[in-house]
Amino acid sequence: MDAYEDFAEVYDTFMDETPYEEWADFVTTALKNAGISDGLVLDLGCGTGTMTELLAKAGYDMIGVDLSDRMLNIAMRKREKSGQDILYLEQDMREFELYGTVGAVICLCDSLNYLLEEEDLLQTFRLVNNYLDPGGLFLFDFNTVYKYETVIGDTVIAENRDDCSFIWENYYDAAEKLNEYDLTIFVREKNDLFRKFTETHLQRGYTLPVIKDLVEKSGMIFQRAIDADTHGEVTAKSERIYVFAAENGK
Repeated sequence: MDAYEDFAEVYDTFMDETPYEEWADFVTTALKNAGISDGLVLDLGCGTGTMTELLAKAGYDMIGVDLSDRMLNIAMRKREKSGQDILYLEQDMREFELYGTVGAVICLCDSLNYLLEEEDLLQTFRLVNNYLDPGGLFLFDFNTVYKYETVIGDTVIAENRDDCSFIWENYYDAAEKLNEYDLTIFVREKNDLFRKFTETHLQRGYTLPVIKDLVEKSGMIFQRAIDADTHGEVTAKSERIYVFAAENGK
């Protein structure tokens, strides 16, 4: 089963403790430090549009791209409620197309880890470079090999709520650096009956040297990387890393 099908309907429920506002403050500060205080910004792998909405409220003209129509349907319901003028496009990030260039591209919440081959990352990075304004900023994050291998590898996580519950079974293949997690979700429906569904998600862990090499091969300038949790230097135990890159010619 494709990822983010039925799970899309309960995604926001289980992500309700995610510090989106904190992330949005970080992103807007980074954009302004790069001289981007307004204009077009692309949210690549936008999901249900929570971050997209926050950046639109901060004054940016937002475009959201995601592969999952179910996630985008939720994003568009949020847009209808907020009244924000956001363009959503259902596209694969490896093949996305825009109508013109944008001042910045963001890609957060480990979206890039769903690209399982380095060639897929390289193709995505090349497209980002192509659609960025001259000198435009690309800000993204990724989960590290260390996180999958040491922190969440081969674990089971469960959460029980009144209207929905989940079991997350995680498996990590160290040789392939491939992370598989099987989600079993129970959702309350009519007559207090619960519907059960399952999804399998695959992600690959990457190291900073690999990411830096791919950024540079794509034509962009690798500016810097920081630990996403501490905002300090990247260490061997960094679980998620922010990368700043810039457009450098087509």
